[in-house]
Amino acid sequence: MFAKPQAEHTWLDQLLGDWNFDHDCQMPDGNTSTASGKMTCRSLGGLWLVCESSGDAADSGPWSSIMTLGFDPGKDQYVGTFVGSMMANLWLYQGVLDASGKRLVLETLGPSFDGGGTCNYRDTIEITDADQWLMTSELQTEAGEWVRFMTGKHTRG
Repeated sequence: MFAKPQAEHTWLDQLLGDWNFDHDCQMPDGNTSTASGKMTCRSLGGLWLVCESSGDAADSGPWSSIMTLGFDPGKDQYVGTFVGSMMANLWLYQGVLDASGKRLVLETLGPSFDGGGTCNYRDTIEITDADQWLMTSELQTEAGEWVRFMTGKHTRG
């Protein structure tokens, strides 16, 4: 019954520790915002990564979030969740590593920015080196194009 960590789980270990971040957002309506803060990522039994973040957005004040990531051998995919104090929905992730092995591409479905239904989202974690990683967020338009709206730079704290 007790699962054992796989090689895919150890990929997530690169994110363990304390991080400082700066996020730059360019919303589809043209509005821009920035946020900075801290993130702590810890392991839950070697199978799950739990990342707790808190920060301050220039336009809306303090916020906090929790992201979980793991690998489901039955699905042969990375899986996870994201919740934040600034939103009422639970984001469910599924994804894979790209061919380079440095980018974890996570896809999810969530509410569209205009409030009229849902759309596809893609969050990508890219390891740049042992002390830095990027997270980008994109949404898919009705025409099928992916549009980046957030870039987050994380530096080991």
